[in-house]
Amino acid sequence: MKNTVKKTALLGLFAALAIVFAYIEVLLPPIFTAVPGIKLGLPNIVIVFVLYRAGLGEAAAVSLVRILAVSLLFGNFASFAYSVAGAVLSLGAMALLKRLNFLSTVGVSVAGGVLHNVGQILVAMLLLGTAELGYYLIVLAMTGTLSGILVGICGGIAVLRVPAKYI
Repeated sequence: MKNTVKKTALLGLFAALAIVFAYIEVLLPPIFTAVPGIKLGLPNIVIVFVLYRAGLGEAAAVSLVRILAVSLLFGNFASFAYSVAGAVLSLGAMALLKRLNFLSTVGVSVAGGVLHNVGQILVAMLLLGTAELGYYLIVLAMTGTLSGILVGICGGIAVLRVPAKYI
C-alpha cells in the first residue's frame, strides 16, 4: 500500500511539473512567427523521464493528466484532439524504440517529437477535411527534430541524475 501511495504521489508531482512546463511554454513568445503552432515541447521532458524511470503506463498516465489539464486551462476541444493524437503516436514510438534499446534518449525523443507532429497533422487533416495540410509536415518534421533533441538532452540528463531508487 505504501508503495502505491508513493507512486501515485510521484506521478502527481510529475503531472504537475509537466503542467507547469506547458504554462511556461504558453508564456513564451512564438518561436517562428511565420509557422504557427511550433512549440519547444517542454512538458515532454517530464514524459521522457517518466518513460525511462517508471515505464510506459506511468508515462501515459502523466501525459493524459497533463493533456486534460492543459486543454481545460489553456485550450479547447481541438487542442485536446491534437494533443491526444500526438501523444499516442509519440509515446507509442518512444516506448517501442526504448524497448529496442539501440537509441539514446535523444534519438527516442526525436522520433517522439516528429511523430507527435504527424499525429497532430493527421487530426488537422481530418477536422479540416484537407489533405494539403500534409505539406506542413515538412516544416514540422524539422522543428520536431530540433525540439526532440532539446527534450532528449534534458530528459537524458534527468534520467542520469535522478537514481531509479527514488522513483
